[in-house]
Amino acid sequence: MILEELNKAQKAAVTLESSHALVLAGAGSGKTKVLASRLAWLLDTNQVDISNVLAVTFTNKAAKEMISRVLRMVNIDTRRLWIGTFHSLCHRMLRIHCDDINLSRNFQIIDASDQLSLIKQLIKSNNINDLKYQPKDFQRFINSHKENGIRFISVNIQRNCNRNLLDFYKLYEDYCFKHDLVDFSELLLRCYELLKNNENLRARYNDKFSHILIDEFQDTNNLQYSWIDLLIGRKTFVFAVGDDDQSIYAFRGANVDNMSSFEKTYAKGSIIRLEQNYRSFGHILGAANSLIKHNKGRLGKTLWTDQGDGELIRVVENSNDVGEAHWIVEEIRNLIRNGTDAHKIAILYRSNMQSRVIEHALFSSNISYIVYGGLRFFERQEVKHALAYLRLIANPNDDNAWLRVVNFPSRGIGARTIENHLELAKSNNLSLRDSAKQVSGRGGISILSFSNLIDDLILNSTKLTLPELINYTIERSGLVSYYKSEKDLYERLENLKELITAATVFSIEEKCISIPASCSFSVNKHTEDEIISTPLLSFLSNSSLEANESLSGDHASSVQLMTVHASKGLEFKVVFITGAEEGLFPHENSILEDSGLEEERRLMYVAITRAEEKLYISMANSRMLRGQVRYSLSSRFLNEIDANHIQRYKFENIYKNNSSRLFKEKLNIDYNKPSKNNLAHTSGSTSSNKSSIVNDKLFLVGQSVNHNRFGDGIIVKLIGEGSSAQAQVNFQKYGMKTLALTIAKLEIKN
Repeated sequence: MILEELNKAQKAAVTLESSHALVLAGAGSGKTKVLASRLAWLLDTNQVDISNVLAVTFTNKAAKEMISRVLRMVNIDTRRLWIGTFHSLCHRMLRIHCDDINLSRNFQIIDASDQLSLIKQLIKSNNINDLKYQPKDFQRFINSHKENGIRFISVNIQRNCNRNLLDFYKLYEDYCFKHDLVDFSELLLRCYELLKNNENLRARYNDKFSHILIDEFQDTNNLQYSWIDLLIGRKTFVFAVGDDDQSIYAFRGANVDNMSSFEKTYAKGSIIRLEQNYRSFGHILGAANSLIKHNKGRLGKTLWTDQGDGELIRVVENSNDVGEAHWIVEEIRNLIRNGTDAHKIAILYRSNMQSRVIEHALFSSNISYIVYGGLRFFERQEVKHALAYLRLIANPNDDNAWLRVVNFPSRGIGARTIENHLELAKSNNLSLRDSAKQVSGRGGISILSFSNLIDDLILNSTKLTLPELINYTIERSGLVSYYKSEKDLYERLENLKELITAATVFSIEEKCISIPASCSFSVNKHTEDEIISTPLLSFLSNSSLEANESLSGDHASSVQLMTVHASKGLEFKVVFITGAEEGLFPHENSILEDSGLEEERRLMYVAITRAEEKLYISMANSRMLRGQVRYSLSSRFLNEIDANHIQRYKFENIYKNNSSRLFKEKLNIDYNKPSKNNLAHTSGSTSSNKSSIVNDKLFLVGQSVNHNRFGDGIIVKLIGEGSSAQAQVNFQKYGMKTLALTIAKLEIKN
């Protein structure tokens, strides 16, 4: 029964004789089935007692799924099985041996949120006033060192600026030791130290665990690998399953090199490759294989299927991001009309900020959707903070908005002060804003300062257009500075700036781009009547509708939106991969580093292999980001995919006539050459000139060019005329450069 439904490679892995082994399990190759079957087979053939097995998963859900599968094959008492995540297993071990590592039996675990709250409490109680570092900087410093096995006493201080971080690390550790608190990183580090420093105890566990099974091995960090290393005895056999091509969590500390290290140290050439894919059609797998082969140092495998080639992958070029969203909506309508269930359709994006324009298109077309593993754009915390400031501009007596941001970013206003403020307002039948002058003490001064800030924003709203007002508001309020200082919250800052883009697009649609935000009317493009509303109020109303209107109802009838990172482990009948452009996917932060670029390529590989039947990859020649139009080259990943697996299209979207068309391009098209359509639809461009003639060459905004040093790029701005003409060029490898056209000798790509 255990071996009946296994293919040849799966059966070889499951029935492997006692030895160390590395199983390279490709996407959709039955990894979970192999792990569960391996454990069931070891137990069913009496090769191991259940108490002598350690099974490590990366989520509690995966552990439950594995147990469920094993129970369907063999009858066991799962209470004797050591199975769970690294954190849960370390917690179990520490509870047993707390006396051996100077821990109270009543020690408490604090999660990431509790840890951050404790750090803030310590900052306040110790009067730490370091403007250079935020609480999350201290948290990141502590956790990153713990995850590399480094206590504060062993930290190598190379720069004086780290001294305060180190001092706080000691302060935090002393507090946690005194109060028996253990954070998530501490669980791993304490357990590692427990085994490392106690030879007798380590020997007991070396003898106890004769078989160790590890899932998602490519996602292990250095400390996790070191802990496993300490558990391996002379008669211990490790069965590690993973896929180096799907290692996408380096930003969390995952080290893909752990796989090759394990292969060299333990497996020593014993690699079993699970390459038969049960998820996707042939063209999808061929695209994934041809892309990932560009990564160096892979352990190597090639996915294949016996389900046939299926349809070619559709690679679609759009004039801009709005056109991209419009095309996606049209295609989804057709898919649903032809019988595809909405919940089997996924739209993937590299960055959360891309979702806004797609959400807007879906919302406007009344297509139900949900954002998997996250919130809709206008529901996100940072966006709601910005909207609260805007609501106070529109109505300074909005008490809910006032309470949301009166102390965000922090202005040193304590909870007691806010309670007094609320009581004063209630007793005098006033709004919080009107009672601001009555609050006494230091906190009262801060509240009055906040009130003056709102007055300043209101004053400027009479001079600024809606996009300008939002830009001014998020800067003046301190939101930009706050999120800029929080390195882990980079995407929150991007979403804040995307709000400017949302306002810009809204203003264009409402024909109020040049009208001050507090103007008494705006003209709706759908009617000639004047409506009694300001551009700001109209935008706020629209934002509330998109945030609060329930379109999804049942998840089973909703299109799925998510980042590529969130999609790992999932599969869908139809997948749209959006934003396949240089600087976006691959992300601009990764392009100059080989390791970063290879991780981005693995991320694209993960995105491709989510698709079962249909796969679409789209790019836009221009995209509005942070309120400005950005011209882009297509992603290098598109050119790395074997052309035999794709069909290229261009989507033409003309809003004035409300018409659109999709037309096929020749397969030998130069995909880095912008289409005429791109040049025709670039409203909002910040270029000084649309064209320049220099040395008998006609240069155009959006044109692809080549430089003998910087390589391929695209012209995003032309400045000046004649001998003083300059071009701002976004180069694929070197980013933005401003060049004199008479000197640079730019070659126009035909």
